[in-house]
Amino acid sequence: MKFKIDPQIFEKFPELNLGIVVAKQISNTGTSKELMELLKTEQNRIKSNFSTETLSQNPKIDAWRKAFSSFGAKPKKYKCSVENLYRMILEGIELRHINKLVDLYNYISLKHMIPVGGDDTDKVSGRIQLTIATGNEKFIQLNSDDVKNPKAGEVVYCDDEEILCRRWNWRDADATKVTEQTKNAVLFIDGLPPITRKKIEEIQVEIQDLIEAFCKAKVHTEIAHKDLDEVEF
Repeated sequence: MKFKIDPQIFEKFPELNLGIVVAKQISNTGTSKELMELLKTEQNRIKSNFSTETLSQNPKIDAWRKAFSSFGAKPKKYKCSVENLYRMILEGIELRHINKLVDLYNYISLKHMIPVGGDDTDKVSGRIQLTIATGNEKFIQLNSDDVKNPKAGEVVYCDDEEILCRRWNWRDADATKVTEQTKNAVLFIDGLPPITRKKIEEIQVEIQDLIEAFCKAKVHTEIAHKDLDEVEF
């Protein structure tokens, strides 16, 4: 399978470093008390150190607000995945167990304040791209049957048939969601400044250790950037 970043993305976001984590032969059933404790610890840390009033001023959140604004997504209405998670926690919503792989990448997202998402690669059609939407692509939102189209100009993840995630990391598609039955998956760690390539490498090491420990999977990592816009895995 191939992953490619459209050159148009680097014209707008030249300092993007995108971490790719490929996990194969995943054991994703059951729950982990240890993993849920890690998630709980991060949620408590966030409640103690952040507020809804000042969250948008954090440089890591502000970077995504500016990115969303650049392709026409109003940040007050459309929030990147990690800001959405933080706001849920600050509003008193406790993150529930979904499955081990999703739980652990949510943990990493909270800990490092960085968007992390994933797709079941056995359900992907052809290659995956991070690209600019034309507005004609098909999108079926997570836990929905309704077919919708993106806005032209949106940054989207897509495969050869449909969109996998709208507005970069705002809303996942239903078809390729990670479930307990997922055996093979790819995770994407979206890194815009102030996140550096070195930081992405550190996060990849951490998430690889977690996947190997909790999901007993074989893991391979890559980083896509302006000098390496296509990766095969």
